[in-house]
Amino acid sequence: GAKTMTTELHVVFGAGQIGLPLVRLLTQAGKRVRIAKRSSTTVPAGSEMVLGDAADPSFCVEAARGATTVYHCMNPPYDARIWAELVPRYMDNLIAASARTGARLVVLDNVYMLGRPRGRAFDEDTPMDPCGRKGEIRARAAQQLFDAHRRGDVIATSGRASDFYGPGGTQTGVGDFFWPRVLAGKTAYSPYPLNAIHTYHYIPDVAAGLMTLGCAGEDVFGRPWMLPCAPAGTLRDLVARLSSTLLRELKVAQLPRWVVKTVAIVMPLMRELDEMLYQWDEPFIIDDRRFRERFRQMPEDVDRAAAVTVEWALQQYGATSSTSRSHQP
Repeated sequence: GAKTMTTELHVVFGAGQIGLPLVRLLTQAGKRVRIAKRSSTTVPAGSEMVLGDAADPSFCVEAARGATTVYHCMNPPYDARIWAELVPRYMDNLIAASARTGARLVVLDNVYMLGRPRGRAFDEDTPMDPCGRKGEIRARAAQQLFDAHRRGDVIATSGRASDFYGPGGTQTGVGDFFWPRVLAGKTAYSPYPLNAIHTYHYIPDVAAGLMTLGCAGEDVFGRPWMLPCAPAGTLRDLVARLSSTLLRELKVAQLPRWVVKTVAIVMPLMRELDEMLYQWDEPFIIDDRRFRERFRQMPEDVDRAAAVTVEWALQQYGATSSTSRSHQP
């Protein structure tokens, strides 16, 4: 017989820096939300959680069951060898699971697959031209996704963003390496050049952009979108905005390239970062015009974004929060 209408179900794979705020936005918008993740943490009120490993295809099918839209917000540990194995596997599994349940698939992506800007801003028409191992892996995964869409296996799109900052951004350039030092009055050292013009995506803008894609009409699928972002600026500008919000100077200095290369010998994360430093060699600018025009969605005001980021940083890293920090996921 006729079954009663239930609210559409949105399934978010990965509850990290973007997945979690996306879940909050979806639940606030009145959607049914299921989070698929590896380990148990507290989840936003109104959402349900299923635990498992997305490297297992049958878990993905189970987690995606009944979904209207599936969001792929997983990023394996920042290591090219792990990426080479897991990035294509996650993509395959989520394409198959979305196809099986008839869900639309929205993938959070970065711009590694585009390579060097070569004097141009990046937009949706920029051809894939990766210049490193991680870029090649992301390019192949993007190809997988849009090939599957073209074959009619799945209705898919991706939202692309540059480097993140903002509330929840513990793994970003202004996260765990930055806040504990600057809040203690020390200098934070950045592997990224402080004066390079670069697009930094504000985490809530990224989450909001993915939700917009996940709730949009079919015409937006089948191609990637640049997610909304404030005009490109320097890391120094960003830190200055955070400083003026906090009403005290946050000291930041650039780690010389030779230090990065030396540390890279013993510290795999630095080796992986070193490969990506080409993104700061010349202006690295994302053009989100197409997204703004299609959805009339603007990025957050930069001063407001700075205020929210500082408020989060004080809660997460401030001296008074040593007790609350142990409860952070």
